[in-house]
Amino acid sequence: MQIEWVLALSLVLALAVFAYVKLAQHRRVRKEQAHMKWLDGRVRELTEGESSFTPEEFFEMRERSFGDPDTPLYEAGQDFKGVYVLFNEDKNKYYVGQGIRVLSRVNNHFTGRGNGDVYADYRYLDHFTIRIIPLAGSGFDNLNQLERYTIEYYDAFASGYNKTRGNQD
Repeated sequence: MQIEWVLALSLVLALAVFAYVKLAQHRRVRKEQAHMKWLDGRVRELTEGESSFTPEEFFEMRERSFGDPDTPLYEAGQDFKGVYVLFNEDKNKYYVGQGIRVLSRVNNHFTGRGNGDVYADYRYLDHFTIRIIPLAGSGFDNLNQLERYTIEYYDAFASGYNKTRGNQD
């Protein structure tokens, strides 16, 4: 009789531990899902909140400067840390990148010193738009984090130009 009580108690205890573990897993998954939903919303908010412009408009902006017409803005101290999204409208493909000097990085892609596939499509006259997300005020801790979530949001690794899912911290 005592063995039956021990077995029954063991079974109840095992079920209680199992239920606790499952509840903890469920809470963790829900928390991760909520965080991912927040990140998706934040990336959407950041990219939709920024105006988009064409490479030609970018080149016009690049050529403007404060006082010295030969010094582009991005070389005159107007560059900043951020992430950029290049969208090929003709192929419905995205490229997401980051830079400590983000305007310089965007410039590289359209002058042959960035992603070769983006440059080739641009040279073949595909239509692109550019969006830039400054790191400052984004709510993300660093460029790698912002870039990774932006790549994921735009599916730029699986269906775009990105060859990686982004830099790791």
